[in-house]
Amino acid sequence: MSDNVMILMLGISTFLGALGLWALLWGIKTGQFDDQSKFLDGAQFDGEEELQDAVMMEKKKKEALARKKEKQKHYMPED
Repeated sequence: MSDNVMILMLGISTFLGALGLWALLWGIKTGQFDDQSKFLDGAQFDGEEELQDAVMMEKKKKEALARKKEKQKHYMPED
């Protein structure tokens, strides 16, 4: 009886380990861990005021990019 339980536990743990390894390799292959600035910003902006400042900076960056695209759209001749 205990041999069957040990074999079952060994099989399940091997399957779960293989599943975890597959998930890790999939994450590496698809670039899930490539956002290094997220981790650095998380350590830098760890207070509430710093987080609000980071959100404001991100909004300003997006608005500036939108203005730049709009400006380019006006100066580019259409065919």
